[in-house]
Amino acid sequence: MKFLDVKTDFAFKKVFGSEDSKDILIDFLNAVIVFENNQKIQSLAIVDPYNIPMLKGMKDTYVEVKAELVDGGHVIIEMQVLSHEGFEKRILYNAAKKYSAQLKKGDGCHPLNPVIALTITDFELFPEQQELISHYKLLEKKHLIEYSDDIELIFIELPKFTKTAEQLQTIQDKWLYFIKNAGSLEYIPKNQTKEIEKAYQIANEANFSEEELDLQHRKRDWIYIQKSSIELATKVGKEQGLVEGIEEGRVEGRVEG
Repeated sequence: MKFLDVKTDFAFKKVFGSEDSKDILIDFLNAVIVFENNQKIQSLAIVDPYNIPMLKGMKDTYVEVKAELVDGGHVIIEMQVLSHEGFEKRILYNAAKKYSAQLKKGDGCHPLNPVIALTITDFELFPEQQELISHYKLLEKKHLIEYSDDIELIFIELPKFTKTAEQLQTIQDKWLYFIKNAGSLEYIPKNQTKEIEKAYQIANEANFSEEELDLQHRKRDWIYIQKSSIELATKVGKEQGLVEGIEEGRVEGRVEG
């Protein structure tokens, strides 16, 4: 048994954004988002459901799933596999845009409902922090008093999730393990919930056409090449900086001598 890499394109949206995936999305969101008074999502509507399998562009490095909760709140779930300049600002812009888009001409601000932007990254976004999941809200700077919870940004950094299949304990563990590792597994790990089991079945390569598989494998290879290019550029930059630093030190040493 083989599974698609859920971090890429329509595999992510197929699992979490299909009309028959509402139970999966509800279970996932309840596992990674802490709502006030320990409330849980009971139902939701998928705003832009998956309906076509072919995403032919190779430049896309993220996919979004948008959901509206039964209480009117909105959740934007984004999977981002490559970092780029302005990424964090785009996340905030999208959340603010979704929040302001609720206003119709002539309306006051009363109808505005909260927006949660949940972003999953396949890279370390905050390397200086140890937390796997980071939460951001509007706070008073000095006393950290909450100004508003209408816009909340949540980031999950997959590289910081290092548990093995044998170490999985919570539902959150099992969901993050699925997202991070499904593409390299050959079997469904033991003791999964029915929703996660269903997610594995949806991601099973046997459910996709040869054309779909070829497209996704090429997209996965393209992403791997992009990552390798970034890593190489970073390595070369560091080595170049080290060489220049040593040479500059030598020059300064000769001048002082």
